[in-house]
Amino acid sequence: MNLDLILRGAEIITLEGERPRASSIGILHGRIAGFDEELDGCTATREIDLAGAAVVPGFIDAHCHTTWWGVGLDSVDLQHARGLDELYALLEAEAARLDGLGDEDAWLHGTGFNHEHHGGEFPDIARLDAITGDRPLYLRHISGHQAITNTATLALAGALDPGFEDPVGGAVVRDARGNPTGVVEEAAQAIIQDLLLPYSREAIVDALDAATTRYAAEGITSFTEAGIAAGWIGHSPLEVDAYQHARRTGRLHARAQLMPTLDALHEVTGHAEDLHGGSGRGLDLGLGAGFGDDRLCLGPVKVFMDGSLLGATAAVTEDFCGHPHHRGYLLDDEATYREKVTSAYRAGWPIALHAIGDAAIDLALELVIGCQDAYGANPLPNRIEHFGIARPDQVALAAEHGIAVTPQAAFIGPLGDQMAELVGPDREGWLYRGRSIVDAGGLLAGSSDLPVSDNNVRRGMQAWVDRRTSTGHVLGGAHDDGTPIEGLSPEEALRAYTAWAAAATGTGAEKGTLRAGKLADLVVLSGSPLGADDIAALDVLATLVGGRFTHSTLDGVTAETDPTNGAPA
Repeated sequence: MNLDLILRGAEIITLEGERPRASSIGILHGRIAGFDEELDGCTATREIDLAGAAVVPGFIDAHCHTTWWGVGLDSVDLQHARGLDELYALLEAEAARLDGLGDEDAWLHGTGFNHEHHGGEFPDIARLDAITGDRPLYLRHISGHQAITNTATLALAGALDPGFEDPVGGAVVRDARGNPTGVVEEAAQAIIQDLLLPYSREAIVDALDAATTRYAAEGITSFTEAGIAAGWIGHSPLEVDAYQHARRTGRLHARAQLMPTLDALHEVTGHAEDLHGGSGRGLDLGLGAGFGDDRLCLGPVKVFMDGSLLGATAAVTEDFCGHPHHRGYLLDDEATYREKVTSAYRAGWPIALHAIGDAAIDLALELVIGCQDAYGANPLPNRIEHFGIARPDQVALAAEHGIAVTPQAAFIGPLGDQMAELVGPDREGWLYRGRSIVDAGGLLAGSSDLPVSDNNVRRGMQAWVDRRTSTGHVLGGAHDDGTPIEGLSPEEALRAYTAWAAAATGTGAEKGTLRAGKLADLVVLSGSPLGADDIAALDVLATLVGGRFTHSTLDGVTAETDPTNGAPA
């Protein structure tokens, strides 16, 4: 038999029990044909000797924001600014550049702002007005749950009009005199986004092309886009069409599962037997989770329940440290969540509930368990996104009911000290747990929440193992032998971004481990993550999706362009 590709001379980690290791792997028609002795007598159109490099299953980012990040790649990068004067200088330089282009209506965009880098301070709106004048301004907070803008933009959005009321689930923050500070929280960001929406198909496709090219360089072969089509996180009501176009034109360089936001669904009707009563919230034509193929498909419906930990808007049961009498908030009332989420579940949609604070997690667990008990299982696992401040009883309950969770270990390094300060020592051990979830039998999926943190999966794996913040503190504490209480083993950290992420996205039969018949999604690393002193220091030498190289630094091997990305003719 002539195969398409054989990789030889590798340390192949399959994560499969029957054959945990191999040295050669054969690929045919985008799938794994076999290993080692199974390849005896086979030839291949192409054979590559990897000279001892490690091969692992392709990395899966189970929760990220690809279009948002891709669009923001051309924005002013604020994450490295330290002190507001440095930030103002970056904005002044960008304003001067835009002035030089002669386009008075062009927006000034910035991304990656973190108030912690500026002594806890936010930019002064008067200074922003002096820098920008009448030019619209949109600066994204690193959490994604706050934005900073100027007076001109607030006026365009109607926030200065008499009688303006904050949207449900958000706020235009004002000072003691009632004047806007320029900070816009949570769902209120939509008043700014609405001035930019909808993005054109070509703008979204360009963003996807740029973003997923970078995904390939990180070894990412699949991702779940956590919110499309509506709400403050969506970019166009036709966002799926943009993904389809990116795929057809060879500009989608990883497999994509798309989560429509709850706001994108509407009332649909059908036979009573099909919708548990004849009606529910869904999409026309009966489209639902799982629709599509292994390259591009719909996932669960995304529901925002609370805000962010960094912005102290996550809904918690005890006050945030340094914020007396403040416990964040739900983004809508509980009765509305119960009605809308149940209606979507009745229509066949699995649910992915953004819940960071333990109060939000309480409601998320109640909703998922209630829906599962009343209506049974839906096509894909139900999920709680972030699971950021999870009490021990919540960990046990999620595991007992088979609810997948996606805590982000990637937050621990750059943001861990900030998060620990907000919750205090008594709750620090609840932050973005690992070991306790695994020991409870829970399903933990690795993810980045890009652009809140970067999507360097190797760094994310190392964070699962050592849980060290940027100051060297072990988040959640350590045992007497120095082992982090919530730390994972290197193999578990690898499984979080492969086998477990595949299971959490309902795709474990097709990917997540290396076995004959599965999709040939692979990462070639400079060494084994199971034996590395520092997983983050490993290099991604190559990435393959369906047996094609989407990224390569190997001698004589270049990334390949599939003009259809496997799309049907």
